[in-house]
Amino acid sequence: ISKSVMNQTTVKEFILSGVTANHNLELSLFVFFIVIYVLILIGNSLIVFIIVCDRNLHTPMYFFLSNLSFIDVCHSSVVMPKMLADFLVEIKNIPFGQCVAQMFFLHLFACTEIFLLTIMAYDRYAAICNPLHYTTMMSRKVCLMLATAMWLGGLIHSIALTALTLNLPYCGPNAIDNFFCDVPLVIKLACTNTYIFEVLIISNSGLISVVCFVVLVISYVVILVSLRNRFSEGRRKALSTCAAHLTVVTFFLGHCIFIYLRPARSLAADKVVSIFFTAVTPLLNPVIYTLRNEDMKNALKKLWGQQVNSGSKGH
Repeated sequence: ISKSVMNQTTVKEFILSGVTANHNLELSLFVFFIVIYVLILIGNSLIVFIIVCDRNLHTPMYFFLSNLSFIDVCHSSVVMPKMLADFLVEIKNIPFGQCVAQMFFLHLFACTEIFLLTIMAYDRYAAICNPLHYTTMMSRKVCLMLATAMWLGGLIHSIALTALTLNLPYCGPNAIDNFFCDVPLVIKLACTNTYIFEVLIISNSGLISVVCFVVLVISYVVILVSLRNRFSEGRRKALSTCAAHLTVVTFFLGHCIFIYLRPARSLAADKVVSIFFTAVTPLLNPVIYTLRNEDMKNALKKLWGQQVNSGSKGH
């Protein structure tokens, strides 16, 4: 970051508008969202714990599912604790450094999740369309390479966007019309022409979202076409898995395309879409993948049985 930019930046903190201006409603929302946040933490942590403990779930699909649960915990934790704290105060300020950190980690986990959802679609494609070559296509080495690539990709994307944002001077307005810091909202407050920066953000975040979404849709279309010739039970199970994946993908990537494929200005729908992105989508993961998945339910029962048995032996 150049010294001239740092000298021009006089803003020490940003003021967030929050979810709503109605304080009575904020108290109700605090109770509602703290329940959601606790469910996100418990549900996703439980998925990771079950997958790590049950050797039958040490497969590529569940390896990536445990990564998804871990990312969802991190992703929601970047925004939700601050959002919950702000429900209880009138002036919702966030220091400049904390705002930058929030943007960095938000984009790190969001971009990594986009890459992960794309990898999970490829995994289902390999399992359903090329079952004979599946163990080769998704070997342990390949899975680790894909996992490393997705985290590295997310890191590079996040560093690039954060660096772009920090290269702008902030000397005037400091009001952000949302409940968290995000790149389009922050660069809008820069006291310089940001047109080129907006184009770079759209071509970065927007392009990643659209390309991955197109790849995902094509993958699932190919899968669905190949499923037409399968036996009913296998087809039903595969369709159920694909439908679950598509639900998560639509919610998650829908937000990214809506926010990053347009100029940086606030719309009334932004907060609603952002709540889905930060609170609803991370909750969908344990609901969709655990409550509807026989393997996960069996593993949970087995784990629960072992705990009950060990508890009764202790007495």
